[in-house]
Amino acid sequence: MADTVLYPIDACVFDAYGTLLDVHSAAARCSDALGEKAAALSMVWRQKQLEYTWLRSLMGSHADFWRVTRDSLDYALAQVGIEDRALRGRLLEIYRILDPYPEAHPTLARLKDRGFKTALLSNGSPEMLSTAVDRAALGPLLDHVLSVEEVGIYKPHPSVYQLAVDRLGLPAARICFVSSNGWDAAGAAHFGFRVCWINRFGQVPERLPVPPEATLTELSELPPLLGRREHPS
Repeated sequence: MADTVLYPIDACVFDAYGTLLDVHSAAARCSDALGEKAAALSMVWRQKQLEYTWLRSLMGSHADFWRVTRDSLDYALAQVGIEDRALRGRLLEIYRILDPYPEAHPTLARLKDRGFKTALLSNGSPEMLSTAVDRAALGPLLDHVLSVEEVGIYKPHPSVYQLAVDRLGLPAARICFVSSNGWDAAGAAHFGFRVCWINRFGQVPERLPVPPEATLTELSELPPLLGRREHPS
């Protein structure tokens, strides 16, 4: 638990994949078919998914996150030596409805109760986010669900973070950005957000400009850092 107190804050903006939604739950739910390859497949799938967003952004060759997710799964399956079209389809269907982390719903509910605006800012495509948010029952707890498809480039490009500033109508310094991805936390802090990094897996901090202001181990530790919004709407 961080000792930092973040104040004043008017809104909390969350990353989706890896922060509110467990990206490894798809492989876990297919462990009957994947066996001992489940963990390796999931790690490669996630790493390639991120790499492809960065590479496509640098190449100026944008494709939506569903295409990136399919391509990265194909790479991961080949990497671990699996050729199974039915299993591929099963993994992709589950990815649309990833399990939320257990503390996601109560954390968002506490923030809403204390008067904070809430939003999702994600690499996910609008269709992916709509399906995932509905299945996880997070919709009533979010004021906005924002996709990078509005700007056609992936995080950590500044234009993505600007989406939240524009939609919420707040300066970056009054927004707490929350991500479990160290690179995303660094990008958001560099942009000007007040940043909490959810370091669930005890990762080493990134060596990038502007570190996060607070480092937590899970989402439930966030509300005590923020207190109550001064003038709830």
